[in-house]
Amino acid sequence: MAAVAARRQARLPPEVNRVLYVRNLPFSITSEEMYELFGKYGAIRQIRIGNAKETRGSAYVVFEDIYDAKQAQEHLSGFNVQNRYLIVIFYNPTRLKGKANLKEQEEKLRAMQAAHGVDGEQHAAPAGPATRPAA
Repeated sequence: MAAVAARRQARLPPEVNRVLYVRNLPFSITSEEMYELFGKYGAIRQIRIGNAKETRGSAYVVFEDIYDAKQAQEHLSGFNVQNRYLIVIFYNPTRLKGKANLKEQEEKLRAMQAAHGVDGEQHAAPAGPATRPAA
């Protein structure tokens, strides 16, 4: 009991939260297998497994308690499931927002290129005599 109390008093790093992002999952894994695997570390509130083409092999696991999430991340990161090594990290919404922002910036760049008649490619300098600035 004292060990549990001491664990609760320890300060956690700022990136630690209740939500884990799991990558490199086998495509055939079921939600029951996920609950069985992650449920060993504490009560789970929700598991969301990606099923679209770009999200297959990934999942979000939400724990009831932040300490259980930390323990699961420490123990299951690198764990072998169906000959695949899991990548388990804490969910970071700002990292995902940065990816969405990158797409938004690329769209703005394309619009500006179209507006100014620029194709965005590097072109060789025109051949001709080199000019020097006057001294």
